[in-house]
Amino acid sequence: IVIIGVLGLGAAKIILPMLDKSKQLSSSDAKDIKGNITIAYDSWAGYIPLCSQEMQKRMRQSGYLLECQNDNANYDLRMSNLKKGSINFAVATVDSYILNAEKYDFPGTIIAVIDESKGGDALVANKNRLKTIDNLKAHKNLKIAFTPDSPSEHLLRSIGSHFDVPMLVKNSGSWRIEKDGSEAALKELLKGSVDAAVVWEPDVSKALKNPDMVKILGTEDTTKLIVDILVVNRDYSLSNPDAVKTLLNNYFKTLKFFKLNPDKLIDEIRSSASLDSDNAQKVIKGVSWVNLTDNYHIWFGVDKGSAAASEGLVETIYSTVDILLDAQLFSQSPLPDGNPYRITNNSFIETTYKQTASGFNSNLTPEQGLKKEFKPLPESGWETLREVGTLKIHPISFQSGTHELSDAGKNELQKAIKQLKHYQNFRVIVKGHTGLRGDKQANLQLSQQRADAVMNHLISNYGLNKNRIRAIGYGAEKPLPKIDGESSRAYNYRLPRVELYLVSEEI
Repeated sequence: IVIIGVLGLGAAKIILPMLDKSKQLSSSDAKDIKGNITIAYDSWAGYIPLCSQEMQKRMRQSGYLLECQNDNANYDLRMSNLKKGSINFAVATVDSYILNAEKYDFPGTIIAVIDESKGGDALVANKNRLKTIDNLKAHKNLKIAFTPDSPSEHLLRSIGSHFDVPMLVKNSGSWRIEKDGSEAALKELLKGSVDAAVVWEPDVSKALKNPDMVKILGTEDTTKLIVDILVVNRDYSLSNPDAVKTLLNNYFKTLKFFKLNPDKLIDEIRSSASLDSDNAQKVIKGVSWVNLTDNYHIWFGVDKGSAAASEGLVETIYSTVDILLDAQLFSQSPLPDGNPYRITNNSFIETTYKQTASGFNSNLTPEQGLKKEFKPLPESGWETLREVGTLKIHPISFQSGTHELSDAGKNELQKAIKQLKHYQNFRVIVKGHTGLRGDKQANLQLSQQRADAVMNHLISNYGLNKNRIRAIGYGAEKPLPKIDGESSRAYNYRLPRVELYLVSEEI
Protein backbone atom coordinates (compact mmCIF):
# COMPACT_ATOMS: atom_id res chain seq x y z
CA ILE A 1 0.00 0.00 0.00
CA VAL A 2 2.84 2.36 0.92
CA ILE A 3 4.59 1.66 -2.39
CA ILE A 4 1.36 2.25 -4.32
CA GLY A 5 0.82 5.48 -2.40
CA VAL A 6 4.33 6.74 -3.15
CA LEU A 7 3.94 5.88 -6.83
CA GLY A 8 0.57 7.61 -6.86
CA LEU A 9 2.05 10.79 -5.34
CA GLY A 10 4.88 10.71 -7.84
CA ALA A 11 2.48 10.28 -10.73
CA ALA A 12 0.33 13.10 -9.42
CA LYS A 13 3.32 15.45 -9.33
CA ILE A 14 3.94 14.69 -12.98
CA ILE A 15 0.38 14.47 -14.31
CA LEU A 16 -1.21 17.41 -12.48
CA PRO A 17 1.19 20.04 -13.88
CA MET A 18 0.66 18.52 -17.32
CA LEU A 19 -3.10 18.81 -16.92
CA ASP A 20 -2.74 22.40 -15.71
CA LYS A 21 -0.57 23.25 -18.71
CA SER A 22 -3.03 21.59 -21.08
CA LYS A 23 -5.92 23.53 -19.54
CA GLN A 24 -3.94 26.76 -19.70
CA LEU A 25 -3.12 26.22 -23.37
CA SER A 26 -6.64 25.18 -24.41
CA SER A 27 -8.24 28.15 -22.63
CA SER A 28 -5.98 30.84 -24.11
CA ASP A 29 -4.72 32.17 -27.43
CA ALA A 30 -1.67 29.95 -26.99
CA LYS A 31 -3.74 27.07 -28.38
CA ASP A 32 -3.12 28.50 -31.84
CA ILE A 33 0.69 28.45 -31.47
CA LYS A 34 2.17 25.49 -33.31
CA GLY A 35 5.59 25.77 -31.71
CA ASN A 36 8.75 27.75 -31.09
CA ILE A 37 11.51 28.23 -33.67
CA THR A 38 15.00 29.17 -32.53
CA ILE A 39 17.69 30.78 -34.67
CA ALA A 40 21.26 31.43 -33.56
CA TYR A 41 22.67 34.63 -35.04
CA ASP A 42 24.94 37.62 -34.37
CA SER A 43 24.88 41.36 -34.96
CA TRP A 44 25.83 41.39 -38.68
CA ALA A 45 23.44 43.79 -40.44
CA GLY A 46 22.54 41.21 -43.06
CA TYR A 47 20.73 39.14 -40.44
CA ILE A 48 18.51 41.98 -39.23
CA PRO A 49 15.51 41.26 -41.51
CA LEU A 50 15.50 37.61 -40.40
CA CYS A 51 15.16 38.55 -36.74
CA SER A 52 13.26 41.81 -37.18
CA GLN A 53 10.02 42.72 -35.47
CA GLU A 54 8.30 42.47 -38.85
CA MET A 55 9.52 38.89 -39.27
CA GLN A 56 8.51 37.94 -35.75
CA LYS A 57 5.04 39.40 -36.33
CA ARG A 58 4.59 37.38 -39.53
CA MET A 59 5.72 34.21 -37.79
CA ARG A 60 3.25 34.77 -34.93
CA GLN A 61 0.48 35.22 -37.47
CA SER A 62 1.55 31.87 -38.96
CA GLY A 63 1.41 30.19 -35.55
CA TYR A 64 5.07 30.17 -34.52
CA LEU A 65 7.06 32.05 -31.91
CA LEU A 66 10.43 33.06 -33.34
CA GLU A 67 13.35 33.36 -30.93
CA CYS A 68 16.69 34.72 -32.11
CA GLN A 69 19.65 33.96 -29.85
CA ASN A 70 22.67 36.24 -30.23
CA ASP A 71 25.77 34.19 -29.46
CA ASN A 72 28.17 37.03 -30.34
CA ALA A 73 29.54 35.13 -33.33
CA ASN A 74 30.67 32.12 -31.32
CA TYR A 75 30.53 29.79 -34.30
CA ASP A 76 31.81 26.73 -32.47
CA LEU A 77 29.05 27.07 -29.88
CA ARG A 78 26.55 27.71 -32.68
CA MET A 79 27.47 24.50 -34.49
CA SER A 80 27.51 22.54 -31.23
CA ASN A 81 24.00 23.72 -30.40
CA LEU A 82 22.83 22.95 -33.92
CA LYS A 83 24.21 19.43 -33.53
CA LYS A 84 22.45 18.96 -30.19
CA GLY A 85 19.21 20.34 -31.56
CA SER A 86 18.96 23.07 -28.93
CA ILE A 87 18.59 25.48 -31.84
CA ASN A 88 16.63 24.78 -35.03
CA PHE A 89 18.39 27.18 -37.40
CA ALA A 90 21.72 28.98 -37.59
CA VAL A 91 23.11 31.73 -39.77
CA ALA A 92 26.74 31.84 -40.85
CA THR A 93 29.04 32.77 -43.68
CA VAL A 94 29.89 29.88 -45.99
CA ASP A 95 33.48 29.86 -44.76
CA SER A 96 32.57 29.94 -41.06
CA TYR A 97 30.09 27.11 -41.55
CA ILE A 98 32.57 24.84 -43.33
CA LEU A 99 35.33 25.71 -40.89
CA ASN A 100 33.31 25.12 -37.72
CA ALA A 101 30.73 22.51 -38.74
CA GLU A 102 33.16 19.90 -40.01
CA LYS A 103 34.02 18.55 -36.57
CA TYR A 104 30.29 18.23 -35.81
CA ASP A 105 29.74 16.26 -39.06
CA PHE A 106 27.86 19.16 -40.66
CA PRO A 107 24.73 19.06 -38.46
CA GLY A 108 22.64 21.20 -40.81
CA THR A 109 21.94 21.80 -44.48
CA ILE A 110 22.05 25.16 -46.23
CA ILE A 111 18.51 26.06 -47.30
CA ALA A 112 18.89 29.71 -48.33
CA VAL A 113 21.44 32.37 -49.18
CA ILE A 114 20.73 35.42 -47.05
CA ASP A 115 23.08 38.05 -48.40
CA GLU A 116 26.41 38.85 -49.91
CA SER A 117 28.83 41.41 -48.51
CA LYS A 118 29.07 44.21 -51.08
CA GLY A 119 31.18 46.90 -49.49
CA GLY A 120 30.34 45.88 -45.96
CA ASP A 121 33.92 44.66 -45.40
CA ALA A 122 37.21 46.13 -46.59
CA LEU A 123 40.96 46.07 -46.13
CA VAL A 124 41.93 49.66 -45.34
CA ALA A 125 45.50 50.90 -44.95
CA ASN A 126 47.61 53.92 -44.17
CA LYS A 127 48.57 55.00 -47.70
CA ASN A 128 51.96 56.20 -46.49
CA ARG A 129 52.78 52.56 -45.73
CA LEU A 130 50.63 50.51 -48.11
CA LYS A 131 48.79 51.35 -51.31
CA THR A 132 48.36 48.05 -53.15
CA ILE A 133 48.12 44.35 -52.42
CA ASP A 134 51.57 43.91 -53.96
CA ASN A 135 52.96 46.20 -51.23
CA LEU A 136 51.89 43.55 -48.71
CA LYS A 137 54.34 41.07 -50.23
CA ALA A 138 57.40 43.29 -49.78
CA HIS A 139 56.51 45.00 -46.52
CA LYS A 140 58.72 44.12 -43.57
CA ASN A 141 57.28 44.00 -40.06
CA LEU A 142 53.76 44.26 -41.47
CA LYS A 143 50.93 44.50 -38.94
CA ILE A 144 47.21 44.15 -39.76
CA ALA A 145 44.41 44.48 -37.23
CA PHE A 146 41.36 42.29 -37.78
CA THR A 147 38.70 40.24 -36.01
CA PRO A 148 39.62 36.54 -35.99
CA ASP A 149 37.08 33.85 -36.94
CA SER A 150 35.04 36.42 -38.85
CA PRO A 151 34.51 37.55 -42.47
CA SER A 152 37.50 39.85 -41.82
CA GLU A 153 39.82 36.88 -41.51
CA HIS A 154 38.27 35.17 -44.54
CA LEU A 155 38.84 38.32 -46.61
CA LEU A 156 42.51 38.28 -45.60
CA ARG A 157 42.83 34.58 -46.41
CA SER A 158 41.18 35.18 -49.78
CA ILE A 159 43.60 37.99 -50.60
CA GLY A 160 46.51 35.82 -49.53
CA SER A 161 45.33 32.88 -51.64
CA HIS A 162 44.19 34.76 -54.75
CA PHE A 163 47.03 37.31 -54.92
CA ASP A 164 49.84 35.04 -53.68
CA VAL A 165 50.55 36.67 -50.34
CA PRO A 166 51.56 33.54 -48.36
CA MET A 167 51.86 35.38 -45.08
CA LEU A 168 48.14 36.26 -45.05
CA VAL A 169 47.15 32.65 -45.53
CA LYS A 170 49.02 31.54 -42.41
CA ASN A 171 47.22 31.32 -39.09
CA SER A 172 50.18 32.59 -37.10
CA GLY A 173 52.73 35.34 -37.28
CA SER A 174 53.60 38.70 -35.77
CA TRP A 175 51.59 40.48 -38.51
CA ARG A 176 48.34 39.30 -36.91
CA ILE A 177 46.91 41.87 -34.52
CA GLU A 178 43.71 40.20 -33.39
CA LYS A 179 41.02 42.53 -32.08
CA ASP A 180 37.52 42.06 -30.78
CA GLY A 181 35.44 43.74 -33.48
CA SER A 182 35.77 46.26 -36.29
CA GLU A 183 35.77 49.34 -34.10
CA ALA A 184 38.77 48.08 -32.10
CA ALA A 185 40.65 47.25 -35.32
CA LEU A 186 39.96 50.74 -36.67
CA LYS A 187 41.31 52.34 -33.50
CA GLU A 188 44.60 50.50 -33.97
CA LEU A 189 44.83 51.78 -37.54
CA LEU A 190 43.99 55.39 -36.71
CA LYS A 191 46.51 55.60 -33.89
CA GLY A 192 49.24 54.22 -36.19
CA SER A 193 50.05 51.00 -34.35
CA VAL A 194 49.21 48.89 -37.42
CA ASP A 195 49.71 49.36 -41.16
CA ALA A 196 46.27 48.16 -42.18
CA ALA A 197 43.02 46.88 -40.78
CA VAL A 198 40.05 44.85 -41.98
CA VAL A 199 36.89 46.63 -40.86
CA TRP A 200 33.21 46.65 -41.71
CA GLU A 201 30.65 49.40 -42.08
CA PRO A 202 30.19 51.98 -40.72
CA ASP A 203 33.88 51.80 -39.79
CA VAL A 204 34.96 51.58 -43.45
CA SER A 205 33.43 55.00 -44.09
CA LYS A 206 34.87 56.38 -40.86
CA ALA A 207 38.36 55.24 -41.85
CA LEU A 208 38.18 56.79 -45.33
CA LYS A 209 37.29 60.20 -43.89
CA ASN A 210 40.94 60.31 -42.81
CA PRO A 211 42.99 61.60 -45.80
CA ASP A 212 45.85 59.26 -44.89
CA MET A 213 43.71 56.14 -45.35
CA VAL A 214 43.08 54.22 -48.56
CA LYS A 215 40.85 51.24 -49.34
CA ILE A 216 43.01 48.47 -50.79
CA LEU A 217 40.16 46.04 -51.41
CA GLY A 218 36.47 46.13 -50.50
CA THR A 219 33.86 43.43 -50.93
CA GLU A 220 31.93 45.67 -53.35
CA ASP A 221 34.57 44.54 -55.85
CA THR A 222 34.20 40.84 -55.07
CA THR A 223 31.61 38.28 -56.16
CA LYS A 224 30.45 35.23 -54.22
CA LEU A 225 33.28 35.63 -51.71
CA ILE A 226 31.66 36.51 -48.37
CA VAL A 227 28.23 34.94 -48.50
CA ASP A 228 25.80 34.55 -45.59
CA ILE A 229 23.58 31.49 -45.43
CA LEU A 230 20.70 30.01 -43.42
CA VAL A 231 21.26 26.49 -42.10
CA VAL A 232 18.61 24.17 -40.63
CA ASN A 233 19.17 21.25 -38.27
CA ARG A 234 18.87 18.06 -40.33
CA ASP A 235 16.51 16.27 -37.96
CA TYR A 236 14.30 19.35 -37.61
CA SER A 237 13.99 19.73 -41.39
CA LEU A 238 12.88 16.10 -41.71
CA SER A 239 10.38 16.17 -38.85
CA ASN A 240 9.09 19.75 -39.31
CA PRO A 241 9.16 20.52 -43.05
CA ASP A 242 6.08 22.76 -42.81
CA ALA A 243 7.76 24.93 -40.17
CA VAL A 244 10.83 25.32 -42.41
CA LYS A 245 8.65 26.30 -45.38
CA THR A 246 6.72 28.76 -43.22
CA LEU A 247 9.92 30.39 -42.00
CA LEU A 248 11.29 30.81 -45.53
CA ASN A 249 7.99 32.07 -46.89
CA ASN A 250 7.70 34.72 -44.17
CA TYR A 251 11.37 35.67 -44.42
CA PHE A 252 11.19 36.46 -48.13
CA LYS A 253 7.96 38.38 -47.61
CA THR A 254 9.72 40.35 -44.87
CA LEU A 255 12.67 41.01 -47.18
CA LYS A 256 10.31 42.31 -49.84
CA PHE A 257 8.53 44.47 -47.24
CA PHE A 258 11.82 46.14 -46.32
CA LYS A 259 12.74 46.60 -49.98
CA LEU A 260 9.47 48.45 -50.54
CA ASN A 261 9.80 50.33 -47.24
CA PRO A 262 13.52 51.16 -46.84
CA ASP A 263 12.77 53.65 -44.08
CA LYS A 264 11.45 50.75 -41.96
CA LEU A 265 14.72 48.87 -42.47
CA ILE A 266 16.70 51.91 -41.41
CA ASP A 267 14.59 52.15 -38.26
CA GLU A 268 15.20 48.46 -37.56
CA ILE A 269 18.97 48.83 -37.99
CA ARG A 270 19.06 51.97 -35.88
CA SER A 271 17.21 50.16 -33.12
CA SER A 272 19.16 46.90 -33.19
CA ALA A 273 22.63 48.31 -33.81
CA SER A 274 22.28 51.66 -32.00
CA LEU A 275 23.28 53.66 -35.09
CA ASP A 276 22.14 57.03 -36.37
CA SER A 277 20.39 57.29 -39.74
CA ASP A 278 23.57 58.23 -41.62
CA ASN A 279 25.53 55.22 -40.39
CA ALA A 280 22.51 52.95 -40.84
CA GLN A 281 22.45 53.97 -44.52
CA LYS A 282 26.15 53.12 -44.85
CA VAL A 283 25.55 49.70 -43.32
CA ILE A 284 22.70 48.99 -45.75
CA LYS A 285 24.86 49.92 -48.74
CA GLY A 286 27.39 47.28 -47.70
CA VAL A 287 24.85 44.43 -47.81
CA SER A 288 23.29 42.86 -50.89
CA TRP A 289 20.29 40.84 -49.70
CA VAL A 290 19.32 37.87 -51.86
CA ASN A 291 15.63 37.54 -52.68
CA LEU A 292 13.67 34.37 -53.39
CA THR A 293 13.93 34.76 -57.16
CA ASP A 294 17.73 34.93 -57.07
CA ASN A 295 17.94 32.07 -54.56
CA TYR A 296 15.96 29.93 -56.97
CA HIS A 297 17.71 30.92 -60.21
CA ILE A 298 21.19 32.16 -59.37
CA TRP A 299 22.31 30.53 -56.13
CA PHE A 300 20.64 27.11 -56.08
CA GLY A 301 20.04 26.86 -59.83
CA VAL A 302 16.87 24.85 -59.30
CA ASP A 303 15.59 25.47 -62.84
CA LYS A 304 18.49 23.61 -64.42
CA GLY A 305 16.93 23.78 -67.88
CA SER A 306 16.95 27.58 -67.87
CA ALA A 307 19.76 29.53 -69.50
CA ALA A 308 19.69 31.88 -66.49
CA ALA A 309 20.28 29.10 -63.96
CA SER A 310 23.57 28.90 -62.09
CA GLU A 311 24.73 27.22 -58.92
CA GLY A 312 26.34 30.16 -57.20
CA LEU A 313 26.18 28.50 -53.79
CA VAL A 314 28.07 25.40 -54.90
CA GLU A 315 30.64 27.60 -56.66
CA THR A 316 31.13 29.55 -53.42
CA ILE A 317 31.50 26.34 -51.41
CA TYR A 318 34.16 25.01 -53.79
CA SER A 319 36.13 28.29 -53.82
CA THR A 320 35.90 28.54 -50.03
CA VAL A 321 37.26 25.02 -49.62
CA ASP A 322 40.18 25.93 -51.88
CA ILE A 323 41.00 28.93 -49.69
CA LEU A 324 40.77 26.88 -46.48
CA LEU A 325 43.00 24.18 -47.96
CA ASP A 326 45.50 26.83 -49.06
CA ALA A 327 45.53 28.08 -45.48
CA GLN A 328 46.26 24.49 -44.38
CA LEU A 329 43.26 24.49 -42.09
CA PHE A 330 42.40 21.10 -43.58
CA SER A 331 44.63 18.52 -45.20
CA GLN A 332 41.87 17.48 -47.60
CA SER A 333 38.38 18.66 -48.49
CA PRO A 334 36.33 18.86 -45.27
CA LEU A 335 33.09 18.23 -47.17
CA PRO A 336 31.51 14.80 -46.71
CA ASP A 337 33.05 12.71 -49.49
CA GLY A 338 34.19 16.02 -50.98
CA ASN A 339 30.60 16.54 -52.14
CA PRO A 340 29.14 20.07 -51.68
CA TYR A 341 25.61 18.80 -52.33
CA ARG A 342 25.82 16.91 -49.01
CA ILE A 343 25.50 20.22 -47.16
CA THR A 344 22.86 21.92 -49.32
CA ASN A 345 19.12 21.34 -49.73
CA ASN A 346 17.33 23.21 -52.51
CA SER A 347 13.92 21.57 -52.00
CA PHE A 348 12.65 24.26 -49.61
CA ILE A 349 13.62 27.10 -51.95
CA GLU A 350 12.01 25.24 -54.84
CA THR A 351 8.73 24.70 -52.97
CA THR A 352 8.61 28.26 -51.63
CA TYR A 353 9.37 29.76 -55.03
CA LYS A 354 6.79 27.71 -56.89
CA GLN A 355 4.09 28.38 -54.30
CA THR A 356 4.83 32.12 -54.38
CA ALA A 357 5.14 32.28 -58.15
CA SER A 358 1.80 30.51 -58.55
CA GLY A 359 0.21 33.65 -57.16
CA PHE A 360 1.50 35.53 -60.21
CA ASN A 361 0.47 32.87 -62.71
CA SER A 362 -3.07 32.21 -63.82
CA ASN A 363 -5.15 30.38 -66.37
CA LEU A 364 -6.90 33.51 -67.51
CA THR A 365 -7.87 33.91 -71.12
CA PRO A 366 -5.92 36.59 -73.05
CA GLU A 367 -8.87 38.98 -72.72
CA GLN A 368 -9.18 38.34 -68.99
CA GLY A 369 -5.42 38.68 -68.59
CA LEU A 370 -5.53 42.27 -69.81
CA LYS A 371 -7.82 43.14 -66.89
CA LYS A 372 -5.91 41.11 -64.32
CA GLU A 373 -5.73 42.69 -60.86
CA PHE A 374 -2.38 43.98 -59.63
CA LYS A 375 -1.54 45.24 -56.15
CA PRO A 376 -0.54 48.91 -55.90
CA LEU A 377 3.18 49.65 -55.66
CA PRO A 378 4.86 52.60 -53.95
CA GLU A 379 7.46 54.59 -55.88
CA SER A 380 10.25 52.52 -54.31
CA GLY A 381 8.50 49.36 -55.49
CA TRP A 382 8.50 50.41 -59.15
CA GLU A 383 12.20 51.20 -58.91
CA THR A 384 13.03 47.64 -57.81
CA LEU A 385 11.22 45.78 -60.59
CA ARG A 386 13.28 43.55 -62.87
CA GLU A 387 13.61 44.71 -66.47
CA VAL A 388 12.16 42.34 -69.07
CA GLY A 389 12.18 44.29 -72.33
CA THR A 390 10.46 46.74 -74.68
CA LEU A 391 7.55 45.57 -76.79
CA LYS A 392 8.07 45.93 -80.53
CA ILE A 393 5.67 48.61 -81.74
CA HIS A 394 5.69 51.08 -84.62
CA PRO A 395 5.85 54.80 -83.75
CA ILE A 396 2.74 56.00 -81.93
CA SER A 397 1.69 59.25 -83.56
CA PHE A 398 -0.03 62.26 -81.98
CA GLN A 399 -1.80 65.33 -83.26
CA SER A 400 0.97 67.70 -84.34
CA GLY A 401 2.60 69.45 -81.37
CA THR A 402 0.09 67.98 -78.89
CA HIS A 403 -0.36 64.98 -76.65
CA GLU A 404 -3.62 63.98 -78.35
CA LEU A 405 -3.41 60.51 -79.89
CA SER A 406 -4.01 60.40 -83.63
CA ASP A 407 -6.16 57.70 -85.22
CA ALA A 408 -2.98 56.06 -86.49
CA GLY A 409 -1.57 56.16 -82.96
CA LYS A 410 -4.69 54.45 -81.57
CA ASN A 411 -4.46 51.77 -84.22
CA GLU A 412 -0.84 51.13 -83.30
CA LEU A 413 -1.81 50.70 -79.66
CA GLN A 414 -4.44 48.18 -80.69
CA LYS A 415 -1.67 46.14 -82.32
CA ALA A 416 0.47 46.48 -79.16
CA ILE A 417 -2.40 45.13 -77.06
CA LYS A 418 -2.38 41.92 -79.12
CA GLN A 419 1.24 41.41 -78.05
CA LEU A 420 0.61 42.38 -74.45
CA LYS A 421 -2.09 39.68 -74.13
CA HIS A 422 0.66 37.07 -74.15
CA TYR A 423 2.41 38.54 -71.07
CA GLN A 424 -0.28 38.95 -68.45
CA ASN A 425 2.06 38.65 -65.42
CA PHE A 426 4.21 41.68 -66.28
CA ARG A 427 3.65 45.28 -65.29
CA VAL A 428 3.99 48.00 -67.92
CA ILE A 429 5.97 51.24 -67.90
CA VAL A 430 5.01 53.70 -70.62
CA LYS A 431 8.11 55.75 -71.49
CA GLY A 432 7.70 59.05 -73.34
CA HIS A 433 10.58 60.64 -75.28
CA THR A 434 11.03 63.74 -77.45
CA GLY A 435 13.62 64.93 -79.95
CA LEU A 436 16.71 66.91 -78.97
CA ARG A 437 15.48 70.26 -80.21
CA GLY A 438 13.45 72.80 -78.27
CA ASP A 439 13.17 73.86 -74.63
CA LYS A 440 14.28 71.18 -72.19
CA GLN A 441 11.44 71.71 -69.72
CA ALA A 442 8.81 71.90 -72.44
CA ASN A 443 10.10 68.64 -73.92
CA LEU A 444 9.95 66.97 -70.52
CA GLN A 445 6.37 68.11 -70.01
CA LEU A 446 5.27 67.01 -73.49
CA SER A 447 6.85 63.58 -73.09
CA GLN A 448 5.06 63.08 -69.78
CA GLN A 449 1.74 64.18 -71.26
CA ARG A 450 2.13 61.77 -74.18
CA ALA A 451 3.08 58.89 -71.88
CA ASP A 452 0.03 59.70 -69.72
CA ALA A 453 -2.18 59.78 -72.83
CA VAL A 454 -1.05 56.30 -73.86
CA MET A 455 -1.46 54.94 -70.33
CA ASN A 456 -4.97 56.38 -69.96
CA HIS A 457 -5.96 55.05 -73.40
CA LEU A 458 -4.87 51.53 -72.44
CA ILE A 459 -6.76 51.72 -69.13
CA SER A 460 -9.99 53.19 -70.47
CA ASN A 461 -10.21 51.28 -73.77
CA TYR A 462 -8.68 47.90 -72.93
CA GLY A 463 -9.26 47.60 -69.19
CA LEU A 464 -5.65 47.43 -68.01
CA ASN A 465 -5.57 47.55 -64.24
CA LYS A 466 -4.42 51.01 -63.15
CA ASN A 467 -1.99 49.48 -60.64
CA ARG A 468 -0.30 47.56 -63.43
CA ILE A 469 0.81 50.51 -65.53
CA ARG A 470 2.93 53.63 -64.97
CA ALA A 471 3.82 56.56 -67.23
CA ILE A 472 7.20 58.35 -67.20
CA GLY A 473 8.28 61.25 -69.42
CA TYR A 474 11.99 61.57 -70.10
CA GLY A 475 11.99 64.47 -72.56
CA ALA A 476 15.25 64.38 -74.49
CA GLU A 477 17.23 62.76 -71.65
CA LYS A 478 17.45 59.27 -73.21
CA PRO A 479 18.00 59.57 -76.99
CA LEU A 480 18.37 56.50 -79.15
CA PRO A 481 21.87 55.60 -80.41
CA LYS A 482 22.52 56.79 -83.95
CA ILE A 483 22.76 54.11 -86.63
CA ASP A 484 25.90 54.06 -88.79
CA GLY A 485 25.27 56.05 -91.95
CA GLU A 486 21.96 57.44 -90.71
CA SER A 487 21.15 60.98 -91.78
CA SER A 488 20.43 63.62 -89.16
CA ARG A 489 16.92 64.01 -90.57
CA ALA A 490 16.14 60.29 -90.22
CA TYR A 491 17.71 60.23 -86.76
CA ASN A 492 15.68 63.18 -85.48
CA TYR A 493 12.53 61.56 -86.89
CA ARG A 494 13.12 58.44 -84.74
CA LEU A 495 13.72 60.26 -81.45
CA PRO A 496 10.15 61.30 -80.50
CA ARG A 497 8.58 58.04 -79.38
CA VAL A 498 6.55 56.24 -76.75
CA GLU A 499 7.73 52.81 -75.57
CA LEU A 500 5.87 50.06 -73.74
CA TYR A 501 8.40 48.55 -71.37
CA LEU A 502 7.62 45.29 -69.51
CA VAL A 503 8.89 44.74 -65.97
CA SER A 504 8.59 41.84 -63.56
CA GLU A 505 8.28 41.62 -59.80
CA GLU A 506 10.98 39.78 -57.89
CA ILE A 507 9.77 37.51 -55.12
